[in-house]
Amino acid sequence: MSKVWFFMILASITLLIFKGPEIVISQMLSASADGVALCIDLLGIYCVWLGMLEILDKSGLSEKLARLLSPLIKWLFKSDNLEANKYISINMASNILGLGNAATPSGIKAMQKLDDGSGKASFAAIMLLVINSCSIQILPTTVIGLRESAGSQSSTDIILPTIISCLLTCVFAVTLVFLFSKIKRRKK
Repeated sequence: MSKVWFFMILASITLLIFKGPEIVISQMLSASADGVALCIDLLGIYCVWLGMLEILDKSGLSEKLARLLSPLIKWLFKSDNLEANKYISINMASNILGLGNAATPSGIKAMQKLDDGSGKASFAAIMLLVINSCSIQILPTTVIGLRESAGSQSSTDIILPTIISCLLTCVFAVTLVFLFSKIKRRKK
């Protein structure tokens, strides 16, 4: 991999020399300024929702959410680990609210709790990975924030198409996980 990076950097420097450094440098500075502005725009969204997730955890509502979602989580993940189920429910709630980056810490903790030490991914870990990849979102706050910061006149028009596409992909993906698990059990 280091060879690939070396050749990419070498090609970039070569193009920089022949294309004209002043054009490339001005574009790099402009793009970095745009990147910083975007980060500042998204910072407010993430602060609010991460704060809400922290309040959920500190107030004990995350345990209540885990109990509320426990029938669904037990059916989907086939897991009786209460601690893992708590983190899975927080992860799913974060994804439903469209906070993929905020869902990452709880997803990592859930994966750690689901690890049985065998070195192989369990059914529950695979299911969590698939559901996170589908990213079920009812309220895509990050995308709405991006559209708003880009000057969209109707940044919330994506809510219904997002819900439909997320539900369809999630149902399809979960069905595939159950199907492949059944095939794997039959082979054994």
